[in-house]
Amino acid sequence: MTEQQHAFDIDLTREEARRQAEVVAALGDAWDPAAVLDGEREAYRMLYSSLDEEQLAVYRRLEAAGVLPPLEGYGHAAD
Repeated sequence: MTEQQHAFDIDLTREEARRQAEVVAALGDAWDPAAVLDGEREAYRMLYSSLDEEQLAVYRRLEAAGVLPPLEGYGHAAD
């Protein structure tokens, strides 16, 4: 190494564990991951619930290509 260069070393595994612990602490005790996941699933269902035939065909092509997840329970959000 020259005078201009310095060795820099950081343990990313330790830093990632610390970061994750800080995130969980910031979420607090009231955070319910199952409820959050249920809410996301419901939002996704509602978002794609009223596709017309052409939109549904495009979705199915993207689903078959592995770009989008399976469209479960396709219907209308108001159902």
